[in-house]
Amino acid sequence: MIRTVISLDPEDKEWLDRRAQEEHVPMAQLIRRAVRCYREECESSSPSMDQLLQKTAGLWKAGDGLVYQRRIREEWEKGR
Repeated sequence: MIRTVISLDPEDKEWLDRRAQEEHVPMAQLIRRAVRCYREECESSSPSMDQLLQKTAGLWKAGDGLVYQRRIREEWEKGR
C-alpha cells in the first residue's frame, strides 16, 4: 500500500474516530473502504472509452458506418 497524508475538517475527523471505534477497525480502513466505494460508483456511472467500445462493438448492422456518416453529412451540407 501507498501511504498518503490528507487534511480533514475537525468534524469529519471526529466522526471517523467515533465510527472506527464503533466498528473496532482502524480509521485508515474506513477511509480505504470509502475510497473503494467511491471509485466503484464513479466507474460504474461513467464507463471508460474501452468499456464503451466493447459494449457497442458490432451494434451497427446497416453496412459501412463511415459511408453512411459521409452520406448524411453531405445531406446536411446541401441543406445549408
